[in-house]
Amino acid sequence: MGKVAFVFPGQGSQFVGMGQTLSEQSEAARSIFQQADEALGFSLSGLCFQGPEEELKLTANTQPAILTASIAVLAAFREQRPDFTPDFVAGHSLGEYSALVAAGALSFADAVKTVRARGQFMEEAVPAGEGAMAAVLNLDRAELHAVCEEVTAAGHPVQLANLNSPGQIVISGSAEGVKQAGEKAKAAGAKRVLPLNVSGPFHSSLMSPAADKLHGVLAGVTVADAKVPVVANVTARPVSEAAVIVDSLVKQVSAPVLWEDSVQWMVEQGVTTFVEIGPGKVLSGLIKKIAPAETTILSVQDGESLTELLNGGKVC
Repeated sequence: MGKVAFVFPGQGSQFVGMGQTLSEQSEAARSIFQQADEALGFSLSGLCFQGPEEELKLTANTQPAILTASIAVLAAFREQRPDFTPDFVAGHSLGEYSALVAAGALSFADAVKTVRARGQFMEEAVPAGEGAMAAVLNLDRAELHAVCEEVTAAGHPVQLANLNSPGQIVISGSAEGVKQAGEKAKAAGAKRVLPLNVSGPFHSSLMSPAADKLHGVLAGVTVADAKVPVVANVTARPVSEAAVIVDSLVKQVSAPVLWEDSVQWMVEQGVTTFVEIGPGKVLSGLIKKIAPAETTILSVQDGESLTELLNGGKVC
């Protein structure tokens, strides 16, 4: 049997109502939401279950909310299959914190407080309107990198931010840099350039102030060696040692998310089943564009999909 990877979603997968039915069905999932409320000092569970959506979409709320919803699903799974351990874990941007909790490198309470701070630092790093992000479709990575280098050299910083799948790369930087790079990308043959509705230029050099502040927070958090290899965003390779994990998390704030490379590496290591754990199916869609056609890709975000996973025999 092939290897199994658990993967965890990042920002953008949130929706009002996430985790509510599962918390009603699973004591373990309900406990995770209770722990989040206690750790943060406000009702994150209420925000996840009832909204309002505008509050949930704020980065400082979205990040702990998605982490909590994801770990609640994982807790419900472990309630039923306590002895099962995946071969690898990985997460997209924020999702890397969920992966680290799953790997035993971070406690849930520390993780939820850290990503709350991370979201606040990212919101504060660049004044509203000065940064931007855009998805560029169907342009070669090297060509788009060259475009970004040209625009940056002219004084408008922009860089590759999320290398999501073949034909989908997100660029990030100053509003003018993203605008100019988008225009040049279309002139170079990009099929489409789609501006993203985000609050800041994530995974760009403009996030360096947030990375510096995050380093200070992580210095006060207990990070252990991972019990399962965590495929890091910044290298697309596994990390296990605590010091390396901290370094990767700090760099990740302003460095590109190498998601396509991460999935390809896991496939090369023999992973034949990917299980997306948490709200939405964004990563499942990306993995379908990266992994071989025969790869099993499963998504678990509620009681119904968890039952399908447990009874399907494809994981455990």
